[in-house]
Amino acid sequence: MANKKPDMVVFNEKKQQYNAAFLPYATSFSAPQIKAPNNGSWKSSQIYKANKHLKTKYEALKSEYEALMQVLEYNELITASKFSFEPIIGEIYHLYNNSKKQPFLSIINPETCSFDYLGSFCLTSDYLWQKIDSDVELALINQ
Repeated sequence: MANKKPDMVVFNEKKQQYNAAFLPYATSFSAPQIKAPNNGSWKSSQIYKANKHLKTKYEALKSEYEALMQVLEYNELITASKFSFEPIIGEIYHLYNNSKKQPFLSIINPETCSFDYLGSFCLTSDYLWQKIDSDVELALINQ
């Protein structure tokens, strides 16, 4: 009984010393209570932020893909159309349907042509056909 220490006393039998100060947990009744941190709110806010970031990236990639597919569609349409000249980079050309609904490329302005107008296009330096907006087209034609 003389060797036995009270329950509140932390004594290491192997080292024969008191080691309460070296333990990672509280050893006294008056020590503050150890609680696991509540990460629930932090996790939910981080999940929301991560999902928002990923959704923004997804939307950007989706819109870029749709624009690329539109360029591909224009290029396939113009390449399949009839024209008897070599297009010059940077010039504006107009796409029409003839009476047989076959597309053809022309340099004639839509105001002076009676065929079914499909749109105006410009050949870029990458040899891709870019659709020209009607406002931009009118400004370029009138120059």
